[in-house]
Amino acid sequence: MGREQVIYCGIDWAEKTHDVALVDDTGQLVAKRHITDDATGYQLLLELLAEWGDSEENPIPVAIETSRGLLVAVLRAGKRKVYAINPMAAARYRDRHSVSRKKSDSGDALVLANILRTDMHAHRPLPNDSDLGRAIAILARAQQDSLWNRQQLANQLRSLLREYYPAALDAVATWTNGLCRPETRELLKVAPTPTQAARLTRTQLQAALKRAGRKRGIEAEADRLRDVFRAHWAHQPPLVENALGKQMLALLTQLEAACTAADQLAETVEEVFPQHPDANILLSFPGLGIQLAARILAEIGDDRTRFADARGLKAYAGASPVTRASGKKSSITRRWVKNDRLNHAGYLWAFAALRHSPGAGAHYRRRRKVGDWHAAAQRNLFNRMIGQLYHCLQHSKLFDENTAFPTELAAAA
Repeated sequence: MGREQVIYCGIDWAEKTHDVALVDDTGQLVAKRHITDDATGYQLLLELLAEWGDSEENPIPVAIETSRGLLVAVLRAGKRKVYAINPMAAARYRDRHSVSRKKSDSGDALVLANILRTDMHAHRPLPNDSDLGRAIAILARAQQDSLWNRQQLANQLRSLLREYYPAALDAVATWTNGLCRPETRELLKVAPTPTQAARLTRTQLQAALKRAGRKRGIEAEADRLRDVFRAHWAHQPPLVENALGKQMLALLTQLEAACTAADQLAETVEEVFPQHPDANILLSFPGLGIQLAARILAEIGDDRTRFADARGLKAYAGASPVTRASGKKSSITRRWVKNDRLNHAGYLWAFAALRHSPGAGAHYRRRRKVGDWHAAAQRNLFNRMIGQLYHCLQHSKLFDENTAFPTELAAAA
């Protein structure tokens, strides 16, 4: 009897159907199938894999061009390794085997299977995160997306108000996160145009502030708003002003929905994140609250084997620099290929740590003295702190200021 045959699977993913190809370790196509994106199709796929030796002890590795969806969830059940191949990388592999630039779904599935056969060592399987960790990742990313969407709508609303209603912008200028506050939204509902705002009485303004949930300083704030709205402002023609008011109300409805979604998702993250075993370690770091810590966990996951060392995590986060050398030219620059969500969270983390950690503040000032700009100094601080986070997670330790910044603390003292 010959040696045991090794099988690799490639799946060309689409919205409604998928093409499956199985190859052996010589590159020979041994099976292919076209399946639908439903429970019946998933069962046919599992039966095909089982027919060619797939088992719990010896699962067949699978390459696919996505990391999300029900098909990936079905494939990840058990110990099977699933490799999410970047579509651009798959296109480059396709060019290795054919110069005619021909393309087909079944051919793409064959290319993906051969990627595992020849270069499995150059690709990483999807991390084996816990179900709780993956749930936190979904919620944290959704909350981050809702904040970005809210800010985008607030920017659109600000641009529109500048065209015909500058009094509203002046009225909320002193409020933190002015256009997203419930008081602002309530005032704009009551008076969508500056003409209507100028007619508001103290009683109406006080009632609007109360409906928005304001508890203190209502009378003084109502007087201030009344003075602002009744000041001299330039106006659009009445018909144009009314039309802009209708447009503003439609945009305000979208902003209110975005604000509600952001608040609800933030509450859910606050409920779920503390249940994770790594929550105490993350929250022990200066500058990390529940929302920001949840975003960090969402991107790095809780699979301890995902990163071989701290350098890998730093490169993934875009915190460590990259060297480009060719001939006599050599340059060290920031890393452009990175996890943008983790990099964004790291910038906020480093900025907040400056006020909560004496060692972090001293490290930042030292980098500025040697010539780093603000962003470069913060990136350097993030690079150091995410390395410390990797160490603490690997050894289940809480953050310790004296251990993390011994040199900076001694210099500051």
